[in-house]
Amino acid sequence: MNFKDLFLGISKSGLILILFFLLACSPKPTFRIIEKPITWNAEREQLSLQYLKNRHGLDQKSATISPQMVVVHWTAIDNIEVTFDVFNPPTLGGRADLTTASNLNVSSQFLIDRDGTIFRLLPDTTFARHVIGLNYLAIGIENVGGPDDPLTKAQLKANEILIRYLKKKYPIEYVIGHHEYQKFQSTDLWKEADPDYRTVKTDPGDQFMEKLRKNLADLGLQPLPNQ
Repeated sequence: MNFKDLFLGISKSGLILILFFLLACSPKPTFRIIEKPITWNAEREQLSLQYLKNRHGLDQKSATISPQMVVVHWTAIDNIEVTFDVFNPPTLGGRADLTTASNLNVSSQFLIDRDGTIFRLLPDTTFARHVIGLNYLAIGIENVGGPDDPLTKAQLKANEILIRYLKKKYPIEYVIGHHEYQKFQSTDLWKEADPDYRTVKTDPGDQFMEKLRKNLADLGLQPLPNQ
């Protein structure tokens, strides 16, 4: 019996059971992700495509990524609504250090509030500008807080849960802090057209990343490159 005969021989109830099984086996969050989309319009899409081409050397027809990495950030803003308002416009405002590279606004796929609530700002595989040289393969997680508002235990747990969820969906190999991004300059993953375009980052700090990596040790993630 070939595959076609086998398929035709399955009853309607059998097909329903197979469909139910496939759905049950697909990755699902055991937590709540609240959808809070930032503006994605023709302007933002076009700027994203230009960024992919001009900065990463990738001529794509859609502004998407193939995730291999998660980059953890802090916002340096203590309020989630203010953070949302910063990310929401398609174009940058008041960031001379970044507008030289592109007018595309910074953003991230996820944002975690102080109490651990997870918000999705963009679909997982939609391009976001959040880390030099690695945007094209990196999912960004922003955390409300900063040097004067250390990230909370609830945020640590939420990052762990979210990363585990993403690891089940995508071939995530690295989880890094934003302050560690320059360690990848000597690797094949690095794609940035301007050798002088860099920014110094401190978020979210070694202490937070050490705790997060310890909690994710069973995932078999790759270590940071040696420079």
